[in-house]
Amino acid sequence: MGTVLSPLVHESITGIMLKKIVNFVRRKFIGGDRPDQTKKTVARVRDVRHEDLPGSSGHVEVKDAPASRSQSPKKKYRRPRSSKAQRPSQWDISQFDVAPEEGKTRFHDFDLPPSLMRAIADLGFSYCTPVQVKTLTGALDGTDTIGQAQTGTGKTAAFLITIMANLLRHNSDQKGSNGLPFALIIAPTRELVTQISNDAVALAKYSGICVAPVFGGMDYEKQQRLIEEKKPEIIVATPGRLLDFIRKKIVNLKSLKVLVIDEADRMLDMGFIPDVRNIVYNTPPKENRQTLMFSATLTPEVRHLASQWCVKPVQVEIEPDQVAVDTIEQLVYLTTAQEKYHILYNMITTQKLEKVLVFANRKDETRRLTERLMRNGIDCEMLSGDVAQKKRISTLERFRSGEIKVLVATDVAGR
Repeated sequence: MGTVLSPLVHESITGIMLKKIVNFVRRKFIGGDRPDQTKKTVARVRDVRHEDLPGSSGHVEVKDAPASRSQSPKKKYRRPRSSKAQRPSQWDISQFDVAPEEGKTRFHDFDLPPSLMRAIADLGFSYCTPVQVKTLTGALDGTDTIGQAQTGTGKTAAFLITIMANLLRHNSDQKGSNGLPFALIIAPTRELVTQISNDAVALAKYSGICVAPVFGGMDYEKQQRLIEEKKPEIIVATPGRLLDFIRKKIVNLKSLKVLVIDEADRMLDMGFIPDVRNIVYNTPPKENRQTLMFSATLTPEVRHLASQWCVKPVQVEIEPDQVAVDTIEQLVYLTTAQEKYHILYNMITTQKLEKVLVFANRKDETRRLTERLMRNGIDCEMLSGDVAQKKRISTLERFRSGEIKVLVATDVAGR
């Protein structure tokens, strides 16, 4: 005999089942499974039979279950468009204001390209040095130049500005046309190549000009990839590694427009002239390129080289006494070999010296002096041919930044 439920119990069970069905429909169609249902969810459930519930009508129908506001998806975030006022303004030459001054020449007076002037402004250059005035006056027009100038006169900036100004003015499509170097700068040492390259990168900051340093002792494959992939317009190189790249057809100088030979007298002293001759042989004829040569002294040998490699060059001479005497205090101590170290140690420890550069004649003397200073509590580093190239470069950078107070170097490495 079947069980008979009272009407109250039957009504209670039916209400519970209806509530469960409604909750299920809401979770299924209004929740995370149907996020696109933002306004209404119409859920119809048919044929839900209640065979175990006597007196049931056979099915339950749920109509128009409204979606909850709290369950509606968030609106998609859109980044606001940048207005013209938010865009950085273009640099203008008026932002580089240098007042004319009698007896001085401004970089403004040479009508240089704006991107180059902006880099000059960033570097804090206002007025040209004497060697810059004399070099730029002729070289910007394509004239060959021989310059007698020592370190610290501004000659590096003079020939770099010449190269970049002529490249930006007249040969802006040089890289896109054949990908060959526009200018080559030859220097005798790796340290000098690194210094010139850093100066060139600073001046090319807004010009998009690519500079590639090439020197021996390290990073052969890295330098090769840079030349092959970046197609630099300017190459700064020591003779040995560059000649190797030329022989292996990594570097092609047949379209070269500007050749710079820096510190030609040192090239002679270090025996690099045969290599330099081979390099010059791989460039266009001297009538089809501009050649700039700089040397601390214009010896007969240097003048002879200039006559072979230049065409009617303008001669620029800056007297050495204009460089050193006005800016450097020079003192000479007459002492014995036994007393030299004690004088040096007392100078370092008693005087307020920010940086001290000590030269020695030989590598073994450099090493012994460095070790002795360190034993006596002096923080110093050594720079000589025995030091690996990477460490040599990092040591120089630390000395420039002031991290190292005393640097002991051989005279060749110190240059």
